[in-house]
Formats: sequence, structure tokens, C-alpha cells
Amino acid sequence: MTEPYAPLNTLKPVAKDIWVVDGPSIKFYGAPFSTRMTVVRLKNGDIWLHSPTKICDSLRDEVTALGPVCHLIAPNWIHYAYIAEWQKAFPKARAYAAPGVVKRARKHGMALRFDEDLTQTPPTAWAGQIEQMIVEGSKIHREAVFFHKHSKTLILTDLIENFEPDKLGWFLRILTKWGNIQDPDGQMPRDMRMTFSKHRDLLRAEVEKMIGWGPERIILAHGRWYDKNAVAELKRAFRWVL
Repeated sequence: MTEPYAPLNTLKPVAKDIWVVDGPSIKFYGAPFSTRMTVVRLKNGDIWLHSPTKICDSLRDEVTALGPVCHLIAPNWIHYAYIAEWQKAFPKARAYAAPGVVKRARKHGMALRFDEDLTQTPPTAWAGQIEQMIVEGSKIHREAVFFHKHSKTLILTDLIENFEPDKLGWFLRILTKWGNIQDPDGQMPRDMRMTFSKHRDLLRAEVEKMIGWGPERIILAHGRWYDKNAVAELKRAFRWVL
């Protein structure tokens, strides 16, 4: 299978002190999903990894060259697969879990070590540099959202997915179109949207908060991310709730 965002396992600059890494695809309910990690260098030089992708020697060396890996972020209940690999490589790094991560990992037989829960308030380690909140309104999907203030970059995981049809096989083209997650109109997946049906007011307030941060770009875990017009893309993707 051709990976859609090659080269993989290498740092790709986004702005000052922030990079993305496109990792190998991972199977989710039998379908291959592209993966993406966001790397931030904090003001003290510590490295912060959001949704870590599969580690390899070359990637480990590239990231280590930026600074000490200190923070590993599992931003929602389905983005923790490679936390243990990075913990093994960097045993002093602290791991942070969004609501639902520990429960699902245990259900799948993974005894992961997490040092701290992600909440509505950033921990001291990145307070003032990276804003964060937990998106409420769904009992199933509670995602930690981050905003890197210096680069004005919003970091999402699955709240928006944006698969490019020309990078997909015929079956996934049909599936992503049905799921409302196909570029150029990537949105929240259809099944996830249903879990917010009773509390759309909460989601609306949280999207408005993201807009209020004034992002210039949005990094996504799956599909094409937005390197410009971030506020317009948020309003487009969440027009069903605004």
C-alpha cells in the first residue's frame, strides 16, 4: 500500500518550534488510517509530542536532536497506540491521558503508565505556551484540544478528519464521503457527530472558544491539514453546530 503522506517518520516544519511527523497507516475497524504526530519545542527546550506515531531509530534521533523528550500526549480514547514505545525510548518522559484513554487501553489488554490526566487547565509544564481544553458534550468522545500560542496553531485529533479522495482506494472514497470526512469538506465523522446530539450547545461553545483563540492553521491527525484560513475552516467544518 502506498502511504499518502510520504516521506514518513521524519520531521516536517510547520512554524517556529513546531513540526509534524506523518507516520505509517494504522488499521481502525479494518480500514487504513493515516497517522500524524505534532511536535512542539517548549521555551525551556523540552519536547512535547501530541499523538505519538510509531517510533523508529531515525525518527527518535531526529526528535532527540531538538531537545529532551519530556511530554507524551494521548489526546483521546483512540490515540494512545504508540505511547508505550516512546516511554521505553524515553523513560523519564511524562505521559498525559485524555478522559477514556486508560479505560480503553485496559479493555484492549494494554497496561500503559500515565502520569497525569489532561483537564481543562494546562499543567505548569506548558501553561502560557499551549492552551488546552477537553471538548465536552459526548459520553464517548472527549478530546483534548490544544493551541500553540506562539505559532497560532490549533492542534486537533479526530474532531475534524479530512481525507483526500485521490489518495484513497475506491472503498475508502465511498466511506469517507458518507462519513463527511472527505477533502475539501472534511468535518467531524458522522458517527461521532451523533454522540453530541443531546449536547450540541456544549460543542458550540467549545468551537467558539477555538475560534476565539484566533488560530492561523489547524493540524489534524488524519488527512490534509490546514496551513492557512484556520478560522474559516473551523466555521465551515462546524457549520452544523454554529
